[in-house]
Amino acid sequence: MSSAALILAAAVLGVTVLGFVAARWGGGNLNDIEQWALGGRSFGTIVSWFLLGGDLYTAYTFIAVPALVYGVGALGFFAVPYATIAYPVALVVLARFWSLARRNGYVTAADFVRDRYGDRTLEIAIALTGVVAALPYVALQLVGMRAVFGQFAALAAGGSLPALTIAFALLAAYTYTSGLRAPALIAFVKDTLIYVTVIAAIAIIPARLGGWAHVFALAQTALERRPHPASIYLRPPQYFTYATMAFGSALSLFIYPHSITSVLAARSRGVIRRNAALLPIYSLLLGLLALLGYCAAASGIIAKDASSIVPLLFARYFPDWFAGVAGAAIVIGALVPAAIMCIGAANLFASNVFREFSAQRSPLETHTAKILTLAIAAFALLFIFFVPVPYAIDFQLLGGAVMLQIFPAFVLGLWTRWLHPKALLAGWACGLIASVAMACASGFNANYTLHAFGGELTGFTALYSLALNLLVAAGVTLLLRIRFA
Repeated sequence: MSSAALILAAAVLGVTVLGFVAARWGGGNLNDIEQWALGGRSFGTIVSWFLLGGDLYTAYTFIAVPALVYGVGALGFFAVPYATIAYPVALVVLARFWSLARRNGYVTAADFVRDRYGDRTLEIAIALTGVVAALPYVALQLVGMRAVFGQFAALAAGGSLPALTIAFALLAAYTYTSGLRAPALIAFVKDTLIYVTVIAAIAIIPARLGGWAHVFALAQTALERRPHPASIYLRPPQYFTYATMAFGSALSLFIYPHSITSVLAARSRGVIRRNAALLPIYSLLLGLLALLGYCAAASGIIAKDASSIVPLLFARYFPDWFAGVAGAAIVIGALVPAAIMCIGAANLFASNVFREFSAQRSPLETHTAKILTLAIAAFALLFIFFVPVPYAIDFQLLGGAVMLQIFPAFVLGLWTRWLHPKALLAGWACGLIASVAMACASGFNANYTLHAFGGELTGFTALYSLALNLLVAAGVTLLLRIRFA
């Protein structure tokens, strides 16, 4: 086995041990859903910063964004402004939600929807939406790990699936045992590895390629020669697509179940506010990582799967042992958010679907959530085989299109009760059906082209479906209020 493979294996085993050790952190009763799923709502600014960073900066950041830039050029940089837009949204929305959740004991967004509207069907719809939207996002983490495992001869000899299965079995085991404390502790290791790796990559790879000016020139030439020519500059027809992808992604980022879970683990509203101010530091990291897509194009790397370009870059320009460190950063950077995503989705089902059969929170509810983390990880694996997306990032974008359908009920509901619960349910159904229909019609691409008045407009599926959702919800609310006036 190569030194890179040894380092990767040692890192994965090391964080697995940390995951199990985390069960003893804080001495909480892990049969209590708040202790297991929310860490006892006790995390301060530093732990929350690492946890939210580990939650939001994932294989999406390290694998999917550079792969998209490598494939389509400047359009892939939509992820940088989207992260910037998302933090003011988080400051306003999540600080308010945290206060309501602490006062009323909510552990999910669907808990709030139940209390706000008093509609059981709407509560279940919101909960199941979060569960379904989490699956492709977890699948994206699997894609990131598969890209790394596929680069090591000792692992690839039998294919990457055995290594992937082992890694996720370990993740499921320590998540089941330790709950949110496991990814919170491992996030410290993950972020350290990622910063070391990114700084080394940005310092060395462009220099080996002759400097950034040369990288951009070579990347532009390589992109122009693609079967579907692209550019390092946005073209006018891409402006609307770029803007809708950035804005739509920003609206959905902090309403995912894993984001809500991480936020509710904070011990005070001030922790949320400080993190909304501090987390944009990670956006610098995201921008630098996106540039690796141009480096891969400039270096002439040809990859059957664009998701493998970052591991290929490290294998080409770094010694074997450091390629192992980079691989460990990517794999751990996928394991941490995958654990939080599984916890968040399982908690939604246990608290808002299963709990109907149990009036009070109980150890049985926690046990159900633990079991469901295993099922969610298994179902996410199926996405890799049965949802043939053009780029790995489409997993996250398609999940965002589904997740954004709870925006009217959850986010608008934080400030107004005007929308009728039956109208919200109708809007949710129409938005969800539209999202699925557009995704299928576009070959599981996250963008859809509207044809109207002799012209074309390509934009993010999520915003189109959200617009329909809002129109239906508002229209049905007016009809119901007129009818019962």
